[in-house]
Parts: sequence; C-alpha cells; structure tokens
Amino acid sequence: MIYDLLIKNGFVFDGLGGEGRNLDIAIHQGRVALMQAELNVEAQEVIDARGLWITPGFIDIHTHYDLEIEIAPALLESVRHGITSIVMGNCSLSVAVGKPHDLADIFQRVETLPKQLVEKWLKGSVNWKSPREYLEHLRSLPLGPNVSPLFGHSALRSHVMGLERSLNSHASPEEIEQMRKIAQAALQDGFSGISVDMVPWHMMSGSFRGRTIPSQHASFKEYAMLANVCREHDAVFQVTPNPQNLFSLLHIFWMALGVLRRPLRMTILTALDSVHDRNLWKAFPRLLFVMNTLLRSNIRFQTLPEPFTIFSDGPITPLFEEFPAGVELNNLESAEERKLLWARSDFRAQFRKQWTQGWRKTFHRRLDLITILKCPDKSLEGLSFEQAAQKRQRDPVEFFMELLEEYDTEIRWISTGANDREKQRLALLKHPDILPGFTDAGAHCQNMGYYDGPLSVLKQAYQTGFLSMGHAIQRITSEPSHWFRLDTGVLSVGKQADFVIINSKALNAPISEQIEIEDPVLDGAKRMVKRGSEDIIRNVYVKGQQVFVNGESTSKLGSTMLGRVLLPHSIATLGMPSIRNRISSEITDHPFSDYWDIFVLKHQHPFNIALHGLGVVLFYGLLIAAWVTKNPWLLLFLPLSQIVGLIGHFFFEKSHVDIRDAIFSVRASRCLNILFVRLIQGKYQEDIAIRKKKLEVYLAGKTAHSDHLSS
Repeated sequence: MIYDLLIKNGFVFDGLGGEGRNLDIAIHQGRVALMQAELNVEAQEVIDARGLWITPGFIDIHTHYDLEIEIAPALLESVRHGITSIVMGNCSLSVAVGKPHDLADIFQRVETLPKQLVEKWLKGSVNWKSPREYLEHLRSLPLGPNVSPLFGHSALRSHVMGLERSLNSHASPEEIEQMRKIAQAALQDGFSGISVDMVPWHMMSGSFRGRTIPSQHASFKEYAMLANVCREHDAVFQVTPNPQNLFSLLHIFWMALGVLRRPLRMTILTALDSVHDRNLWKAFPRLLFVMNTLLRSNIRFQTLPEPFTIFSDGPITPLFEEFPAGVELNNLESAEERKLLWARSDFRAQFRKQWTQGWRKTFHRRLDLITILKCPDKSLEGLSFEQAAQKRQRDPVEFFMELLEEYDTEIRWISTGANDREKQRLALLKHPDILPGFTDAGAHCQNMGYYDGPLSVLKQAYQTGFLSMGHAIQRITSEPSHWFRLDTGVLSVGKQADFVIINSKALNAPISEQIEIEDPVLDGAKRMVKRGSEDIIRNVYVKGQQVFVNGESTSKLGSTMLGRVLLPHSIATLGMPSIRNRISSEITDHPFSDYWDIFVLKHQHPFNIALHGLGVVLFYGLLIAAWVTKNPWLLLFLPLSQIVGLIGHFFFEKSHVDIRDAIFSVRASRCLNILFVRLIQGKYQEDIAIRKKKLEVYLAGKTAHSDHLSS
C-alpha cells in the first residue's frame, strides 16, 4: 500500500497528557493510518521531522467567527497559529436562526466588528429556515479548521419574539415553549450546546443602539429552560454572567447544581486576575471546589492565557460600555456628534462622576495604567494619561476628557485589565477546572487579537515548567475537546489527521505582542493580530492536507473543504452509573457497581490517601479519647476527620465527592475503614492497579464501539 504522507523521526505527543515519543506517522485519505517507530512503508510524500515536535491541532473554545466564516471560511488568523478546531456561537451570538439585519445589529457593537465585514456578510447572507439548514450550510463551506457551533440565545429569542419585543419584554409561556422546541431540535441536529449572555454592557447597534442584547432580557425561567435542555442532552451551556448582580451569579450556580440531578456541562466567562481587584483570582479555585467537588456540578471557567490588553480609539471602546456616559459616546456615529455631547457641562460632570466611582466596575479606569499609543500631539505618545496630565499640570480626569474631545478617534490608547501577573495567571491556567480560552478570536478586530492563545500556553509551560509539556499540550487539545464532547484533539490511528509540526527551540520566545494590520478580509480595515508563530509552527495540517508552512498559507486553505462540522459524541443514557457514583466530572461511565471500586479510583494520589488515613486515625482517636477521659465534648471535633479528607481532595485529587459522603454515609465510612486496613497491609496500591486496568479495558471497549458506529 502506498500512503499519502509519511512523517519520519518526529517527537510525537498524542494529546492525552503523556510525554512525547519518537514515532513515524503514516497518513492515508485524511486519517492517521499508522503510528509507530521506524515505519518501513511507501508514501507519495515523505517529511523528515527530526528534531521537531508533532502534536494534535489546537482547539480554541471561545471564538466569534460566525460572520467571518461566511466570507473567509479559511479563518487564516487562527489556523496560522496551529488551531485546527474552533467553537463559535459564544455569548448568545450566532446566526443559526433569525433575520440577517437583526442579527447584524446584535453582532456589530457587541463584537465591535468593522462595518465592512458586516456589510459583506449582509450582501451574501442567507435566511435559513432552521438550525438544521444552517448546519447543512456550514458543511457546504470550504472550511479551514473544524467548527463546533453553539446555538445562540440572542438569535433564538429575537427569532421567536421579534427583535423589538426581545429587547424589552419577558417571553410568554408559549414563546418559552417554542424556544425550547427549537433549542432541543438544534442540539439533536448537532449543535454542541447553547450560549446565553447576561453582561449588561453588551449593546445593540442600528435602530435599537444603546439597548442591551436580547439574551439579557430573559427571565430566570427562560435561562433555566435552556439549561435544562442542555442537561437533557449533556450539551454545553455557555454563560457570561453579570458581575454587577449577585442574583445573576446565584441563578447561574443554581442551574449548575448537580445534587439529585444530572450535572449541567457549564462553561463560564471568565476566571481572571483582575487589576481592579487583586484578590479576585483566589475566589475561582475555592468556588470550583465547592461547586464541582461538593455540589456535584460540572463547571469549567475559562481564562485568557496572557495579559488582557485592550486597544481603544478615543471614546469608541468596549471599555466604556459599562457606564452610562460611555454608552452615550458609543451610541454616536460621528466625531461632530460626540463634540456636541462633550460641550454639555452636565455630560462632562456625569462622565467624571461615573469614571471615578469606586463600585460596579470591572475595568479599573486608572489613568496611570492607561497608555497613549498614538496621538496627533506626538509629545504625549508613550505616556500614561496621568503622566500626560502632570506634564501639562492638569487634573488627570479633566485632561483625559479634553484629549478625547479634541482628538476623538485619532488618539489611540491601551490598557491591561487582567492577567498581567505571571504567578497568578499560571495558577489559573494550571487549575483542572479552568480551561484556556476567552480569546474572542474573530471579534473586537480593532481592539484585540488573541488568536494564538493555545500557543501562549505552550510557551509559558516550556519556559517556566508550570506544566509538563505533555500536560500543557493536553490542556489545549484533548482536554477541551473531551469536555466539549468533540472528536478532535488526539493523534491516534483512525483519527482525522489534524496536527501541527513545531520547532520546540523557538518556544523560548516571549508571548507575542499584538500588532495592527490592514486586513484584506475586511477590505483593508484595521485588525489586531499576532505574529511570531511562524518561527514555532513549521507546518499545520487539516485532514492530512498542509494548510500552513513557515507562516504562509497554501492554496488548499480556503479553496478545499478540509475542516468539518464537529458533532458532539452521543452518550448512552440507559444503564449508566448514578450521578452519586461517578468517579469524576469527566468519568461518569464505568463498569463498577461496588462503591469500594469507585472509592479506590477516587483516592489514588499519595497525599490524598495519607490525609484520608489521618482522618480515620482522628475519628477513632477522638472516640477513644472521649471514652477514656469521659469528656463527651471531644466528640465535637469529629468533623475534623471529614475536613482532613476534603483538604486532600481540594489540594491533591479533585475527584468527585458526594455531599452525603462528605458529611457522613455508611458506604463512605465502610470504604475509609477498608482503605486504612489495606494501607496497613501494604496492598492498597495493588487495589488501585487492578481497578485502573479494569477501567482502561472498559473505556477502550466503549471507544472502539463508538468508532465502529461512527464509521
């Protein structure tokens, strides 16, 4: 047999978390045909990858390519950085249903898309009649990367209620039922989940400009209905909360709660180390422990893998959308209109008051941390607004307003609002329940360009060692793909050949700076992008076809149908273990019926085992001490034994802990006693090995059966 492509002598990472191995890879008809050392086969093309790494293609779980994919389905700016699969339709924004002009008005301001892109899309837009027709349309495009679409709530809501009502009314019971049926059909047809949005500064453009987008006008009942549809299908529920409203957060966590029901597969934006609140980042691990470990939820926060820096053009910036005076400025379409607004003393007073107030803000608004990048007055470039004001001996806020009034969009400034501290950023990136994401690729074209988010994870792992390279690659390939239930992110025989060839020595480079280009896709409009990946990413392959080589795209990208619409894996709902008996949020299906078997697989880390053993000693030690001293008050310290065990799960092994077992249950007590005895006998490691092997055999059989059905 003659294979299409043979890659020899590469250092191969399969994406499953292990370290690399020297292997040859044979590709045939777009799939991995063989993977082993020193293959002696014929191929039409042979590549010597000696000294290079080969990894699965990366996945970006948070993009907004829904409009751009219609115009330029190659998605060059992501693929050049090694991304071969994307999730779009985030933050309630998709074009799966609805009128094109309504959808354009929903998209344009939230994602600060150039008018050129929106107008291009409108000229060729199709008003498909159902989510299924939209998926069929996507399958007809010459996709560059693989695509997994979420079903956007704002599109659904405006489609069912009409745009105007969707912006100012709660849905009727009949409308909620209609939405439920459409959403359910969308998931059955292949959407990977549903996205909703509660952020109060996501605004409409067009005739309803300044109003918040449709998803934000829903009642909790409407959100809960969509969450339950996702729960029924084990689909992803992506939510962007309102950080200014405690009830918004409580509603979200109530929907995520897995007690006495199947956990909801929920991803939340976003876990960040905020400049405005330097202690906020600490809350996310603690919250995830309570929700996922104790309350049986299945939440994944997302975090940006690098400092969160935003570029702004004068008063036109998404950073102004979170306070009313800023919204007024963004509502206006010309510099002349904005000058008239600045001329009003009441508006200037309003702007100052809202800018300086110390509550209900996520953007820090510190003028000492906002730098003037470009300005007609060149003497101010490179200074912070506070430094510029000091130079002119002016009040900083007043001088800030004067510069925005005088130069309007001719002054360009930047500000970093989060993830600027390496230690805290890496701690978030390392957390097993926080996924690298939130790049917003395809959106905010003039404000930011985080198209290389996964590659930034690899750079930081290579340079700091905060993760092993095998684990870092897993975090941007199989781990998000597995959680989203997508068939991608793994290099193994039979899988589609989506992979990247990497010059690992170049990973020593710093995180790439954002630069500005005039993008032909946007008819020459400004776009923030990343460069420098061409020194690291030698080749990118999708479906066994080379689409990028040394930073240059090939003729096949955008002209040949390579990527596919990724359908979530179907799962058996009958015969699966109860929620209480899952091993972890990822392993819900297993062959064990005796809780001792499940218990063993949830207690494998040496420190976690030791702490549980200590908990047993504390429990019986306190009972004996209370009996010997005749002091029943010592029994009040018995909960310490449970606390010690929970500490073990929190710090060392985030396996599933049922709330009843954490407080007290007969089955947990029985298993703790068995664990203690087996530890004394020196046989507990043998118990682990036996059950791990049985689980591996079972899961391998399930995978083989699933692959057989899909083929």
